Amino acid sequence: MQFIDEATIRVQAGKGGNGALSFRREKYIAKGGPDGGNGGDGGDVVLVADGALNTLVDFRYQPAYQGKNGAGGGGRNKTGAAGASSFVKVPVGTTVIDEDTQEILGDLSNAQDTLVVANGGHRGVGNAAFKSSTNRAPRKTTPGADGEVRRLRLQLKLLADVGLLGLPNAGKSTLIGQVSAANPKVADYPFTTLVPSLGVVRVGVDSSFVMADIPGLIVGAAEGAGLGAQFLRHLSRTRILLHLVDVLPEDGSDPMHNAQAIESELQEYSPALMERPIWLVLSKVDQLETVALEEIRERFAAKYPHRQIHCVSSLGDIGLEPLTRDLMQTLSDERTRAAEDEAYAQYRDELTQRIADDVLAHSARMRAQRHAEKGDDWEEDDGDVEVVYVNE
Repeated sequence: MQFIDEATIRVQAGKGGNGALSFRREKYIAKGGPDGGNGGDGGDVVLVADGALNTLVDFRYQPAYQGKNGAGGGGRNKTGAAGASSFVKVPVGTTVIDEDTQEILGDLSNAQDTLVVANGGHRGVGNAAFKSSTNRAPRKTTPGADGEVRRLRLQLKLLADVGLLGLPNAGKSTLIGQVSAANPKVADYPFTTLVPSLGVVRVGVDSSFVMADIPGLIVGAAEGAGLGAQFLRHLSRTRILLHLVDVLPEDGSDPMHNAQAIESELQEYSPALMERPIWLVLSKVDQLETVALEEIRERFAAKYPHRQIHCVSSLGDIGLEPLTRDLMQTLSDERTRAAEDEAYAQYRDELTQRIADDVLAHSARMRAQRHAEKGDDWEEDDGDVEVVYVNE
């Protein structure tokens, strides 16, 4: 399986058609006057969100897109045909960034959303348009304007209601595999998860939400260590973050210390992302006696008094139903509040934008760091994909 979540492409809109220089010439009609028509507008380049796509892999092999040029005008006041627009399909959840200005041009978060990323050149004007009472035979025309040219960075962010984070082997893949139909790779060694995965969690007949799993984070992830930071952007759209903490790590480390280390990485990556609701999920609780588990739970409750804390064992089927039920209820309440409370809805939108800004700033820092490590004469390949992971 190949998963690509970032790509650079070049788009060029079509050139407008030139205006025509022509005079009416018919038998028995002397001095027929100008009849040069206008050209056609150039075609745009338009991105279209397609729900059937889930990766940017196609852009590795086709990194350039161009709208058609408009046709030139003709005699007898004929207007040239407009150039056909180029419609480029991208996955739902794609953010579009201008590489030169670092401006976010748009966010295609729903199926069939469209975004014009390069406007076609305006049509040229034929000499018929310049006819006046003082200029009966104008020979003036204007050429069609060039279409816009842009270099774009596409960033894919998976659309999920709930996102999982934690150290490698914290039990994230096992959890999503148990509560949904997702089938992630599960093994007894770190970094089993190499690419993000999505699963639909059904709670009752008519209720469901989407859960996202990303590769585990390690200390130094925000500065590029490990795999997880490459995919942290996929958590930026989630409404709730589930921080899974192994209550009995194989290396004998302290669960509280591990939890604080991961949240420090999250804070470094995006301070705004820390404003999302974060639930603590103590995993693999079937390995501890009741008294020992209660001691750990009380430590976390004292450290994080305002957070929800759940104790689960995915393999032992402990605590999964209450967890998914509470998640569904909270998500439903949150949607209702956003619909009824305008101030809250505005805050939610502003928070999403601040998280997007943090993600963009982190991406720019990582590119600058790679540039410094490779040397001053190193340049990224304009037409290739920046992040590629292959899981055989």
